[in-house]
Amino acid sequence: MPVAIAIVGAGPAGFYTAAALIKSGLACRIDMIEALPTPYGLIRGGVAPDHQSTKGVSRSFAKIAEHEGIAYFGNVRLSTDVSVMDLRRIYDAVVLALGAPVDRSLDIPGADRPGVYGAAAFVGWYNAHPDFVDLDPDLGVESACVIGNGNVAIDVARVLVKTPAEMAASDLPPYAARAIHGAPIRDVYLIGRRGPVEAKFTNK
Repeated sequence: MPVAIAIVGAGPAGFYTAAALIKSGLACRIDMIEALPTPYGLIRGGVAPDHQSTKGVSRSFAKIAEHEGIAYFGNVRLSTDVSVMDLRRIYDAVVLALGAPVDRSLDIPGADRPGVYGAAAFVGWYNAHPDFVDLDPDLGVESACVIGNGNVAIDVARVLVKTPAEMAASDLPPYAARAIHGAPIRDVYLIGRRGPVEAKFTNK
């Protein structure tokens, strides 16, 4: 009798967990449960639109999903549609691979003012994440400020300053492209606690 396992979250963590279980040789049946209709989590909704090579990892996830012992259930939200207790009654093991879906607000004056957006929301907006497509950020400004100097901060800054031609091979959704490329932004400021030597972004 195979072990019944539920993996809640179909992003990278969920797929890597499924791959490890398959590789272990354990006789198991895996159900992947995802709040969104589509899989791949941050690979689809968090990686910058112009980093198509990075998004290519979804091809390996697709191969994992084709394994005969795996089933996918999208558009199922934890707590709203099913509870952890429900899952524990059905499955031998439940793995929560949910990540951090919402922004943590900065504890600084002005963080709650109009025109201040968390990275998860803004990146989700320009990646057509269904939870953030209605964000409608105000880009009618000449200067933008990005707080942070890690990969996400660099992604946001790069997407804001690249030309339409430079983004042509990306999967930037049309509504975001119109807003960004039609914006009068001339300067983007990166503000971080570390200098460029200590900044935690990858060279690419």
